[in-house]
Amino acid sequence: MFYWLLKYALLGPFMHLYNRPTVEGVENIPADGPAIMAGNHLSFADWLFAPLMSPRRINYLAKAEYFNTPGIKGAFQKWFFTTTGQFPIDRTGADAAEDALNAARKLLDQGRLVGLYPEGTRSPDGRLYKGKTGLARLALETGVPVIPVAVIGTDQVSPPGPFRWRRRKVTVKFGTPIDFSRYEGMGGNRFVERAVTDEVMYELMQLGGQEYVDVYAASLKKNVPSGAPREEATRIPHTAAS
Repeated sequence: MFYWLLKYALLGPFMHLYNRPTVEGVENIPADGPAIMAGNHLSFADWLFAPLMSPRRINYLAKAEYFNTPGIKGAFQKWFFTTTGQFPIDRTGADAAEDALNAARKLLDQGRLVGLYPEGTRSPDGRLYKGKTGLARLALETGVPVIPVAVIGTDQVSPPGPFRWRRRKVTVKFGTPIDFSRYEGMGGNRFVERAVTDEVMYELMQLGGQEYVDVYAASLKKNVPSGAPREEATRIPHTAAS
């Protein structure tokens, strides 16, 4: 209930008025049934703008820290993330990836839209990074379609660092659903999972127009010191969307 109140009466009207978001491809979202919404990840604001422009509720998996922070701030944070449809996952344990997949499977079994970020973390410099194969494994095991979702401009609205919310325009693009039934029975094959993941990333690159970097964003963040200039990452080979 609070999800829709937030979307249509509280936060949503402000976002529409302040950031003037536009949307393309709403017709690609199925009227019912499960699907994986695979998005690029530029900013904290991504998971706000994509659901704002979707006629159906999108459920995201969120790190457990958002739900177990102590104090009044932590209690409010837990309430906010819970009521907006986020589901906590512990990303620190050895079974973190499997726990995340299990949580996503349960949501898909309920016929929901599940939002995932195949890059695994926010882009450090606005480019699109190599996707992790957990998304492919989930798609192959469940047989649900994957809908690429490109959000453009959120890195200008709420850039990394201390929380800020700027008046910048945002565009949300929902791509054509991708059916991977041609790989039925091939889940667990790492070459197939990589092919599926790369196909999704290619569609995201085309939708959002980002440059593509064939390394994991998390690896780049480890290798580039905090506060280092963006030029540090330009030595990595990349391709650009045409």
